[in-house]
Amino acid sequence: MRKKILLLYFVLIAAITGCKSSDNDKSSASGQNIYRPGEEAYIEEPLFIGQGTEYALAGILTIPNGDIPENGFPAAVIVHGSGPVDMDGTVFAYKVYFDIADYLSSNGIATLRYDKRTYAHGQKMVEELGGSLTVYEEVIEDAILASELLRSDPRINKNRVFLIGHSLGGMLAPRIQASDGGFSGLILMAGSPRFFMDLSYDQNVDYIEKMMTGEEKKTALASLAGWDEMINLIVSLPDKEAKNVKIDTGLYAYYLKDLYNHPAAEYIKDVKIPYLVLQGADDFQVSPDKDYAQYKELLSARDNVTFILYEGLNHMFIRSTTGYLDEYYIPDNVDKQVLEDIASWIRS
Repeated sequence: MRKKILLLYFVLIAAITGCKSSDNDKSSASGQNIYRPGEEAYIEEPLFIGQGTEYALAGILTIPNGDIPENGFPAAVIVHGSGPVDMDGTVFAYKVYFDIADYLSSNGIATLRYDKRTYAHGQKMVEELGGSLTVYEEVIEDAILASELLRSDPRINKNRVFLIGHSLGGMLAPRIQASDGGFSGLILMAGSPRFFMDLSYDQNVDYIEKMMTGEEKKTALASLAGWDEMINLIVSLPDKEAKNVKIDTGLYAYYLKDLYNHPAAEYIKDVKIPYLVLQGADDFQVSPDKDYAQYKELLSARDNVTFILYEGLNHMFIRSTTGYLDEYYIPDNVDKQVLEDIASWIRS
């Protein structure tokens, strides 16, 4: 039963924040470029992250149209949440990363977004890496390559390149920076400084409470009593064994052990560049009361950190309508106030 409950967690995180879509349209969720002041607001340039490597990723650099500032445009790399996410951040009816890029590049800030490695090369990664896969291969390495690509572009101000990390991307942002990310600031959107599996536990409880009834609910909640024991077992496995222990979700124990051994909170202590920490008050995947609150505890003493909590917004920074999973099927766009706040913070 523990493995079954663990599977529920990845249905919420991997499927919701990273489902593949057969729709290749680069429009926003509503089918319109709602944030553009005009069709010529920016130029889209297709490119590849890691070109020439075995895991090259298709991406799009959006450059504001018009005269290049003396020192170049400020720019941002968008780093994905969990699961095999495309460059637009397609989540059922949403295209979160497209909305962000569309607004920022319409307002003088270049953006770089790209398909996640597990989206473009998922099967190949499974075959070649197997149980050795960690978030370094999944997320971190490509974020660093994207940063290097932007900073080498003469149209970009190499001293003003920022990371926008959503969900898992926000959680990993300080670790990316500590791994030679080269960013000037970090924007954490619905991230968490907690261990990945602590969020898993909370999400399982939430799922059970909302989606189960009767004996099924009672049995599922009772199974969580052994959660800590399961986690202790996973993180105590020798590396060689952890790389061969496969969890029902398809992940190996080593993936989780790597996250446990690289706590986000420790990287936050060491990475002193400016932070913008954003959270939706109606987020049912990442907790305002636990995750956002812990960010405030860790960072509030610094004078280069800004916190913003948005009433009524969900995990995707879109207006919450039903309060749970089904609202992700309702077409909508990232709240404009969130986008304005990101743009203003980058300019400042």
